[in-house]
Amino acid sequence: MDNTPFNTAEIKTAASFPKQGEVVMKNPNEKKVPRVGKEQINKAMETLQKYKRGKLNLEKKIIENEQWWKLRHWEQARGEDDPYIPATAWLWNVIQSKHADMEDGYPEPNILPREEGDESEAKMLSSIVPVVLEQNNFHETYSDCCWYKLKQGAAIYGIFWNPTKLNSLGDIEVKKIDAVSLFWEPGITNIQDSKHLFHTELIDNDVLKQRYPELKDETLSVSFEMAKYLYDDDVDTSEKSTVIDWYYHTEYQGKRLLHYCKFVGDTVLFASENETEPPMKPIADPTTGMPAINPETGSEAMQVVGKAMAETGWYEHGMYPFVIDSLFDIEGSPFGYGYTDICKDTQVSIDQLNSAIVKNALMASKRRYFVSETCNVNEEDFTNWEKDFVPVASGLNEESIKEISVSPLSGTYVEIQNNQISMLKETSGNRDVNNGGTQSGVTAASALAVLQEAGNKGSRDMIATTYKAFRQITIQVIELIRQFYDTPRKFRIIGDRGAREYVTYSNIGIKPQEQGTDFGIDMGFRVPCFDIEVSAQKASPYNKLAQNELALQFYNLQFFNPQNADQALACLDMMDFNGKEELMAKIQQNGTLLQQYQRLLQLALGMAQRFDPRMIPMIMQGAQAMGMAPPLNYGARANGSVDLTQTDSMGALKPDEHAFVKRAREEVQASTQPR
Repeated sequence: MDNTPFNTAEIKTAASFPKQGEVVMKNPNEKKVPRVGKEQINKAMETLQKYKRGKLNLEKKIIENEQWWKLRHWEQARGEDDPYIPATAWLWNVIQSKHADMEDGYPEPNILPREEGDESEAKMLSSIVPVVLEQNNFHETYSDCCWYKLKQGAAIYGIFWNPTKLNSLGDIEVKKIDAVSLFWEPGITNIQDSKHLFHTELIDNDVLKQRYPELKDETLSVSFEMAKYLYDDDVDTSEKSTVIDWYYHTEYQGKRLLHYCKFVGDTVLFASENETEPPMKPIADPTTGMPAINPETGSEAMQVVGKAMAETGWYEHGMYPFVIDSLFDIEGSPFGYGYTDICKDTQVSIDQLNSAIVKNALMASKRRYFVSETCNVNEEDFTNWEKDFVPVASGLNEESIKEISVSPLSGTYVEIQNNQISMLKETSGNRDVNNGGTQSGVTAASALAVLQEAGNKGSRDMIATTYKAFRQITIQVIELIRQFYDTPRKFRIIGDRGAREYVTYSNIGIKPQEQGTDFGIDMGFRVPCFDIEVSAQKASPYNKLAQNELALQFYNLQFFNPQNADQALACLDMMDFNGKEELMAKIQQNGTLLQQYQRLLQLALGMAQRFDPRMIPMIMQGAQAMGMAPPLNYGARANGSVDLTQTDSMGALKPDEHAFVKRAREEVQASTQPR
């Protein structure tokens, strides 16, 4: 696929960029022709219109699905003469229940290094990235995107660098993107494969002219029409203009670059390709300390300290700053389909049957009559139930007034409706047990919990696709940190055991690192890379209960007793549950500490036996209090020394020397013997 922009001829001149450390003379009178101008904008608008035509069916589906979510689908389907059909909320309940499952699986990144030297940076990023997301109110963005994903079939995240945040220090921004405002190449399945990408937004003209002074004398208008939802309010766009963000890829020296252009109408507000001036600093005259001046041209001498944006691209990671989280994938589109598309036909059947049943009940509950034309009965008196007497003329008989009978619907139709409801539940995986109820007679809490966990396979699969998207979001966040976090920043993070810590962090440890030369060959740069592991920050109530019960069982079985470390590790090695590796590490650590303590206890007893036997009872009492030694019987000898004897399970004295004392005596004796 050809990923070159429209101004191909101009891009080839990029080889003339000044190099790092090169000294150049700044000429204030030099004027450069912009690489992106009106001609390129007009061609971009043609491409945007082409992308919009390829996306018409998707936009129509999104607008209709939003009406289904608002329970307004029958208003859109029927005309003025069509009968009223009440909308039931079975489909709404499916989406609401799935959203609750996704909230239980709110993601948290764990960043792992690929090289041993990057472990400290990975650990720091694992603590900082969640803070960056929290400062962006990512939980709210995640919730909004989950609603959108379930309703429409996919959610779109935008990961940008906002230079105006934090008092113009700049910071990362993660936003929800409406699918009707993003346009990609028709026929692709990965948004990164699109030749161009456009994001559109309506902004007030007053705001635009205040933000961009070059638009002060321009006549602004809605130059590009986006699809509109069926709003309940009257939305006026007459004083707004369409601002278009245009992203595209180029290649420079074998590297794919991402470039960005913002424009209104045919006016360029910003274009990264037009930023051809690299960062420079003036060279000081060694004698005067003032900026060095070229005497021939009178221009100021400058030294290049970085690369021009036209040479590096807008974002150095080279990816479009958008991530699409698709629910159920379809070929030929990065956008999938959701539960509204799956369940809407079944919901139509339920609504129609419900309307027929309700209508029959209303007809049967209202009494109507056939009245003969020869019957002289006052209709107002006849229908007024407050009157005890209704005067009639002579000749009244059963044929004069006859009640209209309405035959009730058969129970078969109610059964059909219930079957349709059950089919919708089964199709969507939104069974009764998932919502805390059951119709099968199961009442035990543990049984309900097991059924809920077994019935959540579809939800776990759905959340797994969100984790894939979240992994891509985290990768782009790390890349923006790598590019823009040059100034150290303060973060409040959660340290070990939940302790609050304040750390300072910059991108110095993850910037490209020079590897020096080897045998006269420049080894280039090494870029620290990381793997992203995503887990649920908040587990479901069932998982919490099961995890707590498992911990209590381990405690009751004395798994945490250091003396049982080997047996506990052998048992845990055959088990599988979340956090097993951390638990095994702690038990192994406790067993190692026990062995070290026992060796020190043996040494202390040996030293006490040799130099001060009166300390032995105190040492053993302390060991017994900590559960580190069996009970001993102390007896005083005639010479004042202490007799250590071991007792059996019945309390009887054992004449043998205690094992601790024997081993300690042997070690002390061996250490004092000359070799």
